[in-house]
Amino acid sequence: MAVGSMRMSDTLLRIAEALERLAPAACPAPDFSAEAFAWHTGPDRLEPVAKVSRVDIGLLIGVDRARDTLWENTRYFARGLPANNALLWGARGMGKSSLVKAIHAAVRAEGHDLKIVELSREDLPSVQRLLAHLRKAPHQFILFCDDLSFSHDDQHYKSLKAVLDGGIEGRPDNVLLYATSNRRHLMPRDMIENERSTAITPGEAVEEKVSLSDRFGLWLGFHPCSQDEYLAMIRGYADAYGVAVGADTLRAEAIEWQATRGSRSGRVAWQFFCDLAARHGVSL
Repeated sequence: MAVGSMRMSDTLLRIAEALERLAPAACPAPDFSAEAFAWHTGPDRLEPVAKVSRVDIGLLIGVDRARDTLWENTRYFARGLPANNALLWGARGMGKSSLVKAIHAAVRAEGHDLKIVELSREDLPSVQRLLAHLRKAPHQFILFCDDLSFSHDDQHYKSLKAVLDGGIEGRPDNVLLYATSNRRHLMPRDMIENERSTAITPGEAVEEKVSLSDRFGLWLGFHPCSQDEYLAMIRGYADAYGVAVGADTLRAEAIEWQATRGSRSGRVAWQFFCDLAARHGVSL
């Protein structure tokens, strides 16, 4: 009997240890002294970001309307006033992510202790645990979800509703969601049309997913830039970083770079400028 009891105890101990390994580890009390954080799971933790990768808001060209609207909305939120969740959607490489990070820095520069937390799409199922930590903190948080999109069989969008609608508790008053996406409705148009055409009730087939974007109070569209805007972006970078180059040379080289890429955007402008700065021996 003694041997049997020992074996049973060993078995129970191994089961308990296995369950502890499977269960998510409790997130330690976060230190909110930093200005930016990245949320990770396995185990849950808010990791401070020592240096945020961003550009100065004055270097963002061709997005004036979106900049002013998001800036004002963020100011309201930082002051504890009502503000809207925002979806920044549209053309690739036109500064959606850069604008969110630049606005955060600009509002902090105005004297508001505003924090930003980056949440990846893959970690959306854990968002309730993240909100539980943020809800208790004496700070205002922008919850930033970059490059957000869903396929027709993706269930992660249901977790996003916890941020937008908040369930029975409601969204924490100190948390605001800013998301970027290349898609206005967060899912491919061909999937929307396919589900509508094959459903018994087409109007309801994708209503739940399409209406997800409707839960954002602000929709800010980003469109491909003109050649003049593309050149103005590069000139702005050159002036800001002290890269001396003639207007004709800059124009010719920038247009040639754009032709080799087959596209024109803020991202392409920055990539050309990195090459230009390196050729002039200027560190960024």
